[in-house]
Amino acid sequence: MRTKAENFVTLEFPSRSANEGFARAAAACFAAQLDPTLDELGDIKTAVSEAVTNAIVHAYPDAIGKVVMRLRLTGDVLEVVVKDQGVGIPDVERARQPLFTTGSEERSGMGFTIMESFMDSLRVRSQPGKGTVVTMKKRVSRRVGQK
Repeated sequence: MRTKAENFVTLEFPSRSANEGFARAAAACFAAQLDPTLDELGDIKTAVSEAVTNAIVHAYPDAIGKVVMRLRLTGDVLEVVVKDQGVGIPDVERARQPLFTTGSEERSGMGFTIMESFMDSLRVRSQPGKGTVVTMKKRVSRRVGQK
């Protein structure tokens, strides 16, 4: 049974590097409803930054495309979905390995590893030529005294 979201927002923006900071800030502002700790907020911002940067750099290597980010709150869980309609990933398991990259040598190949370490769950679905959907979830702990 799927639980109904308490709140959600969908953002759509071009795959320009300047929009990575916007997506990161928007996710942080939206997550603030849960009153996260600074560490939790930092984790969310870092994971969103990695997901959006992947879409910008890898999904559309030679063009500007569309990136969609959906944020959803259900109870104390934040779900972040970053979707593109770019080149896709031919081998998701290989792409999730640390140090693997299809970018230039300045890319670390740690994007999925970082997302996985900062969020509670990470799911990556991709189809070559059709795009990629990255779904991340993070439970924000209730602080003492909160209901």
